[in-house]
Amino acid sequence: MKIVIVYGSVRGSSQGIKVAKFVKNQLKLRKHKTFLVDPKVHKLPLLNKMYKEYPRGKAPKVMIELAKQFKKADAVVVVSAEYNHSIPPALSNIIDHFMKEYFWKPSGIVTYSAGPFGGVRAAMQLRVILAEVGMPTIPSTFPISKVQDSFDAKGNAIDKAYEKRIVKFLDELEWYATAMKVARKSGVPY
Repeated sequence: MKIVIVYGSVRGSSQGIKVAKFVKNQLKLRKHKTFLVDPKVHKLPLLNKMYKEYPRGKAPKVMIELAKQFKKADAVVVVSAEYNHSIPPALSNIIDHFMKEYFWKPSGIVTYSAGPFGGVRAAMQLRVILAEVGMPTIPSTFPISKVQDSFDAKGNAIDKAYEKRIVKFLDELEWYATAMKVARKSGVPY
């Protein structure tokens, strides 16, 4: 399967890129193709016009590239910090640039924080946002507490419990991605 991972922080001190790399590594172990959307690499402008509002081929190159990745995806995993009980602005900016590219594809939510709650309040915000843009979320979420102590710079788990915990999350994501891929072949409601 093709799975896009959307990472949403631009803070220099953010530990979240380690989480995104961990998810990417775990998906590769399962033989999936991945693409990582990182706002530091894929520098979308602040939202002024959505991708769909540009004439065909006239959107900024970064938007065209990301639209192609989202269109090809079988599922999307969103990796988010928790900022003020919500999601980071860079993540919102990425999500808000697109719409129909997400339709009828499941999403999984991975959140993290430096403290004990693992970003669960951001996860609840993401459930609402992702459903609104056409990516229903799988039932499980994957919260990560004390992120600074949990992964190395390459995305390897220091806390090995995360390697076991992610199995259920990824099993569920694969199930939904497979089911929805089959259903999309038969057509979608609109």
